[in-house]
Amino acid sequence: METSKPYDPKQVEDNIYKLWENSGFFNPDNLPARNASHSDAGGAKTHKKPFTIIMPPTNANGNLHAGHALVLTIEDIMTRYKRMQGFKALWLPGLDHAGFETQVVYEKKLEKEGRSRFKMALEELYNEILQFTLENKKNIEGQIRKIGASCDWSREKFTLDKNIVEIVYGTFEKLFKDGLIYRGKKIINWCVKHQTSLSDLETENTEKIDKLYYLKYGPFIIVTARPETKFGDKYVVMHPKDQRYTQYKQGDKFTLEWINGSTEATIIKDEAMDMDFGTGVMTITPWHDAVDFDIAEKHHLDREQIIDFQGKLLPIAGEFYGMKISQAREKIIEKLQSKNLVEKIEENYNHIVKTCYKCGTLIEPQIKDQWFLKMAPLAKPVIKAITAGKIKFIPEYYKKISLHWLKNIIDWPLSRQIVWGIPIPAKRCETCKTDIIDIKNIIKMCEKCKGFLRKETDTFDTWFSSGQWPFASLKANSDTDFKTFYPTDVMETAGEIIFFWVARMMMLGLYMTKKLPFKNVYLHGLVLDAKGQKMSKSKGNVINPLELIDKYGTDALRITLIIGNTPGTSLFLDENRIKGYKNFANKIWNSSYFVLANTKDYNPKSKIVLNIKQKKHLKDLQKLVKETTKLMDDFKFYIVAEKIYHYFWHNFCDKIIEESKSALSEVTSDKRQATRRATQYMLLEILSTSLKLLHPFMPFITEEIYQKMPSKNKKECLMIEEWPNFRK
Repeated sequence: METSKPYDPKQVEDNIYKLWENSGFFNPDNLPARNASHSDAGGAKTHKKPFTIIMPPTNANGNLHAGHALVLTIEDIMTRYKRMQGFKALWLPGLDHAGFETQVVYEKKLEKEGRSRFKMALEELYNEILQFTLENKKNIEGQIRKIGASCDWSREKFTLDKNIVEIVYGTFEKLFKDGLIYRGKKIINWCVKHQTSLSDLETENTEKIDKLYYLKYGPFIIVTARPETKFGDKYVVMHPKDQRYTQYKQGDKFTLEWINGSTEATIIKDEAMDMDFGTGVMTITPWHDAVDFDIAEKHHLDREQIIDFQGKLLPIAGEFYGMKISQAREKIIEKLQSKNLVEKIEENYNHIVKTCYKCGTLIEPQIKDQWFLKMAPLAKPVIKAITAGKIKFIPEYYKKISLHWLKNIIDWPLSRQIVWGIPIPAKRCETCKTDIIDIKNIIKMCEKCKGFLRKETDTFDTWFSSGQWPFASLKANSDTDFKTFYPTDVMETAGEIIFFWVARMMMLGLYMTKKLPFKNVYLHGLVLDAKGQKMSKSKGNVINPLELIDKYGTDALRITLIIGNTPGTSLFLDENRIKGYKNFANKIWNSSYFVLANTKDYNPKSKIVLNIKQKKHLKDLQKLVKETTKLMDDFKFYIVAEKIYHYFWHNFCDKIIEESKSALSEVTSDKRQATRRATQYMLLEILSTSLKLLHPFMPFITEEIYQKMPSKNKKECLMIEEWPNFRK
């Protein structure tokens, strides 16, 4: 360091990342062995045990956002720390084709171009999305490097890699053979806009204000917010203990005038009925309501489709056939009013409805042939393992949240009616309706009846493949990797996807490998803007981490994301804070320049005699090392970063360096020379140790300074230096 100019990250970061990549030390197989402790026989060179993190595969459909920067920073801190401790540290990177999410993004692109995916050949659409995804994948890989991620690029995986798909198919086949996969007509969440089914986790509960209609249905008053579904209603349900309706018996029938004429209705007694809602009586629409579907299943009732998959009324609606729901509702009420079948209309009925989590379209429940995965048998052993404490949640309250969801889990609809994804490797016999799994696509006719086999056109929910990611990504590289690095040590991700992803990884991982896929689950919160608002394009408050890196450098952004950011809580990302930590980086740079400029003549072989104050400074440093090591092991990175920040700036720079300046001045005697040597030793010791402590948090500037340090026992990279030891 021959100049004290302000630190310029642009002059440093790209070169340092090339140094790291070229060193090969991102690959744990290339890490140098450490000297064994005295307790190890013969003092042989040895590695500690493996440490593994599987990077949550980023959706390859756009740029990284501030949330990704947080994920990458936390996981890089863990990896660098363990690598410096001598662990065989593997951080495996990956990207996700992100099925439905990516297709939605591409559909928006098509809309801007005046095109529609529904007017494209499936192969043409698939190839276009593939090219789009691969371009984004390459772009994101470059952005991950900009964050400073020390992941092993030689092991990078993509969810559409051939060997990943083979593993996913193997899991599906095993689940099918074990009776956990089935195909059937069940109620599903249907997005009319995107023309696909969604799991419950992919819908949002949205508050909506509608009218509530009280309608005369024979001798009863029924209450509904959706009169457009009532054309096929022919069952009246009431609670068996409702004293208001004791005169009605199960199976009683009566004739009534309804929307399009006379119809016959049947009485059904069922405890699912809420006696406190409306009049305590309701008609059911088994095809278009989940509760009604369950009642119909229980009592073996007929069901009939009223609304088609485009959100329009079917012929059963008579004169309203072909109309969209939004157009038909008021017209239906007008007709009912003309028949004197409307008791009253309640305005401003506030209720919760399901909407698509991507487009906000009202979900239309439909009955559709789908592939389902039985979840309760998979959840049971995971519940047992969590209860037994075999997995640690950080923060701990996510343990209770996970258990509650797992204990109330419902079957998972795996089918998606989209082209972009992993095709479901199944066929159905058109004659005997037998389902078969045909992974290699070689079976030509039904083995039972020799009938024609129709190939499945649906794709898997993307969470089915990513739910296998920890074991699949390792197995796809090699059996040795799987045996060495599985189970992984930490799964670090956003708390908001604990059900989408984390719980499913536990279930599928334990099912396929007999082991939980990770030992610790570290869940971070959302990254919000400076005002505490969730980022969104519509608000115009989306923070681009690459722009912040360009202005302030990666190290400043990284430490801003960590200090004050406790697990599970949301972080307010204020650009002024990043600017402040850019000043900290400059402080590190200038103070390091001062130390190195004043230690050029230092002779490490010289005899060193420390004074009382210098001994205390080194003792305080030992105390810091001990505290930070314990905190790092406890995943309290937010405290560690703040401790090192305050120590370096306020203790090392403001006190120790300042009080050392006189001892480093011109030497006029042997005594002054000895004092100068002791001061040089102390400053180099503190600087060297501080750089090691800071490295996981601010890797670029610390590596650059380390490369300019005196060469005594120096490694090729600070990245593989030993984490400072403390004297017990």
